[in-house]
Amino acid sequence: MIARATALILLSTTWTARARDYDPLHISTNAVQTLDLKIHDPRRKRDIPVLIYLTESEKPASVVLFSHGLGGSRSGNPYLGTHWARRGYTAVFVQHPGSDHDVWQNIPPNERMKALEKAAGGKNYMLRVKDIPGVIDQLTEWNTTEDHPLCGKLDLDRIGMSGHSFGALTTQAVSGQSAGRGRITFRDPRIKAACAFSPSIPALGKPEDAFSTVDIPWMIMTGTKDDAFIGNSDAASRLRVYPALPAGGKYEVVLHNAEHSAFGERGLPGDREPRNPNHHRVILALSTAFWDAHLAGNPDALAWLNGDGPKSVLEKQDRWQRK
Repeated sequence: MIARATALILLSTTWTARARDYDPLHISTNAVQTLDLKIHDPRRKRDIPVLIYLTESEKPASVVLFSHGLGGSRSGNPYLGTHWARRGYTAVFVQHPGSDHDVWQNIPPNERMKALEKAAGGKNYMLRVKDIPGVIDQLTEWNTTEDHPLCGKLDLDRIGMSGHSFGALTTQAVSGQSAGRGRITFRDPRIKAACAFSPSIPALGKPEDAFSTVDIPWMIMTGTKDDAFIGNSDAASRLRVYPALPAGGKYEVVLHNAEHSAFGERGLPGDREPRNPNHHRVILALSTAFWDAHLAGNPDALAWLNGDGPKSVLEKQDRWQRK
């Protein structure tokens, strides 16, 4: 009994030391390459543009998908794609026609809000949800296509899903959230972990019912002032997601004074708070540690994430919890 206790103490001490040496903000010096490609989904006769970030690697890389918010595009949030690529992931940024930047770019400013509100409906939600399996199918084909720049470079047994705002809703749907009394689900079982920026509770039903089917690791990030400019999602409602999640590999980050735009590259009209440079530092560190722990299977990352690691990047008024 004493020997077992001693062994556990030594193991804990070793893990603590390893976690202390782990740094999710450290990046390789490898140059990041981008591929701007188009995926054709023949079943829906739909083209899906993607921007792919990657670096040279001797072995296939885990894949992280990213779904943009309403009115965004595949070129948004390059700080995420670049960092994740330098950490050894292939980051695939998906553009969703119908709810992308084409919705507002070429119309008069006074008509843009109405166009965005129309694009935020159920039709585009379903298009987005079905885009993700189509993208994974194409990545699978490219991974075995000789002479394709992605041939042999993807580890498709380790796929993570992420997104912001409307992209968070997309992420939630394909990574385990259910809907309706019949437990309707759009989950793609190839997705092994998910990170949602500005998540939302379902419009109908109880969050506990919708999220009870989530059985893979989730990390959710929001802010104390994370109010959407379209729709009913506000900071208070976003805080109802985490309590409704079942235990087991679930994490929540709440950034103090972070508005909806904090997860993007620039502010939005109507922002009231100055941008905090540490918010992006937290987002990069915690999302990377999450991928390292739950996609790459790095025990040091898991120890860092489940220990005092997050405190090293969070500010005093930020909130962090796990279960």
